[in-house]
Amino acid sequence: MGSSEHSEEANWVLHTPRLPGPWREFIEASGEEISPKDTLPAPGSTKHFKKSSTASSAIDEERLDVDLDLEKNSSLVERTQWVLNGPEPPGLWHELMDSVRKTVSCCRRKYSSLKNQPTLKSAVSVQQEIFPILVWGRSYNMSKFKHDFMAGLTIASLCIPQSIGYATLAQLDPQYGLYTSVVPPLIYAVMGTSREIAIGPVAVVSLLLPSMIQKLQDPRADPIAYTKLVLTATFFTGIFQAAFGLFRLGFLVDFLSHAAIVGFVAGAAIIIGLQQLKGLLGITHFPTNTDVISVIEAVWTSFHHPWSPHNFFLGCSFLCFILMSRFLGKKTKKLFWLPAVAPLLSVILSTLIVYLTRGDKHGINIVKHVKDGLNPSSVNLLQFNSPYVGDVAKVGLIVALVALAEAIAVGRSFSTMKGYHIDGNKEMMAMGFMNIVGSCTSCYVATGSFSRTAVNFSAGCETPVSNVVMAITVIISLQLLTKLLYYTPTAILASIILSALSGLINLSEVYKIWKVDKLDFLACIGAFFGVLFASMEIGLLVAVIISFTKIILISIGPGTETLGKLPRTDIFCDTAQYPMAVKIPGIMIIRVKSALFCFANANFVKERIVRWITAKKGEDTKEAIQLVILDMSNLINIDTSGIASLEELQKNLISEGIELAVANPRWLVIHKLKLSNFVEKIGGRVFVTVGEAVDARFSEKLPPPANASC
Repeated sequence: MGSSEHSEEANWVLHTPRLPGPWREFIEASGEEISPKDTLPAPGSTKHFKKSSTASSAIDEERLDVDLDLEKNSSLVERTQWVLNGPEPPGLWHELMDSVRKTVSCCRRKYSSLKNQPTLKSAVSVQQEIFPILVWGRSYNMSKFKHDFMAGLTIASLCIPQSIGYATLAQLDPQYGLYTSVVPPLIYAVMGTSREIAIGPVAVVSLLLPSMIQKLQDPRADPIAYTKLVLTATFFTGIFQAAFGLFRLGFLVDFLSHAAIVGFVAGAAIIIGLQQLKGLLGITHFPTNTDVISVIEAVWTSFHHPWSPHNFFLGCSFLCFILMSRFLGKKTKKLFWLPAVAPLLSVILSTLIVYLTRGDKHGINIVKHVKDGLNPSSVNLLQFNSPYVGDVAKVGLIVALVALAEAIAVGRSFSTMKGYHIDGNKEMMAMGFMNIVGSCTSCYVATGSFSRTAVNFSAGCETPVSNVVMAITVIISLQLLTKLLYYTPTAILASIILSALSGLINLSEVYKIWKVDKLDFLACIGAFFGVLFASMEIGLLVAVIISFTKIILISIGPGTETLGKLPRTDIFCDTAQYPMAVKIPGIMIIRVKSALFCFANANFVKERIVRWITAKKGEDTKEAIQLVILDMSNLINIDTSGIASLEELQKNLISEGIELAVANPRWLVIHKLKLSNFVEKIGGRVFVTVGEAVDARFSEKLPPPANASC
């Protein structure tokens, strides 16, 4: 094909008409069918299945150039037999057993390869599979350590104030946030596959946990009991995450679609921001509900009671400082470290200001006591005999999915930039074990933080050793510096959390989702408003329901399209997408767009075809429809309702003097059509491609309609 022809065909694809929106598709589905407009027939004429008395020399002059020689005709018949006489497809039980067999075979091959190796080498291979550090650690050198050391110190300066702030957001004592930045990062450095991800507490999970657990136990009434339930939920989170990786159930995370996560995180960011008004305004009475209405009511009520404006002025001043440092860091690449150290500088400066001015005596709320020392054991705090253990396990499942979705999304984003692949199942295993061990060492749920990972990436980290450096820095802080945090104002912690929320609301991505897929946008805003006006779990539930509804609509949606032949090609395409496609005179070619032809859509498709035929009969056309070709290339499966609808369609068409042919049926579809004797009822008119069905019609190779079997 010449370059000019190739360019022309490329333009056909690139400059097709705009797709009909969901509203247009809904109107069509409701029965407001638009009659198909016939395009001009191609030059040439047709030779009918049955000789029409109205055939004339004028039609002969418009015949398409479809004369086939004897060799081509015999090949066509042979290819039809390929379709009809194929082997029987595997059944459901066979496919299930085959899947199990492949998994067992894979494990057996791994075991055999280990068995043939010396014992020491086999043990090393198993350990390398579980602990990726044994693989990349071989090539580790001092140059990489210098980069990791600087990156680790940089993210530690951001991690320490954020961890304290997120712990207060989770309604835990401040030290629990620091504990969570010690053990989980160390375990992930040994078991994880991402080089850039920074592990620790994050804003979304820190709000999600109390929003569900405080329904079981009020943190203000009994903080110790509440802490025990949080640690137990962390344990269950780790169990679920490890199970997802062990049994390769990572696809469950994909139920939270990209659009749902964007909307959920944006809604959570606004809720988190509103929650910080408690620290920023120094409000003492704040609602346990996280919905926006309850928070606004509490803020409005607080203005009618005595409150200290010093908290607000101090918090806003350092919030402006942090945002300004972030702006300078983005503008000047040499100052990339400034946004990372700004939160720590804010803590140091504000603590000095409060200490020197005795601001706590003038209404400024301070952190007060932060327990020092390393992570204490919390095994005895896990509540497996609690009456709430079932509810806590459900919390663990929801948090596991959200935490994994965020961590894997962050890890994949940065691994793509560096050009390497992260193993999803190993990531789940690493996340699971670090949370299991974390729950036993006074840590709550940890996952990958986008803001700290971005800083880690910008600081030039090379391996997960940067997490180790960060954890060691936090350990030193726990041992030596916690007493210095006594006068740290809570308004500063609120301003640090507020400064981290801007990256969670991605308006450009929301606009892109709106532009590309309206149903995805519906899932996005469903999650957003569900989180905003109900609760975080309701927001997730709404998003998942909308996503599942979308899958069902796409899978069984009753879509059909008429096909025409592109000029100078043997390709048949949708005439709505390619207006230049020419319809074949006397033939209606229809493609079913759904993957399943079942009880939900079969009757609709049948009625639509009948309506089209009726509409064609009412028009002044030079040639009536004498053949309907059903292109089944999109159909994966068909049920008994679908077969019954096809049989009814065949009867309707025969009564109108029209024949039915089937093109390109999938393996399972043609098998079921043969079992139901439908192939015999249409006279064996089954073809590999639409083009062959058209060629057979013009070469009179199609068998006559089997009236008796209908």
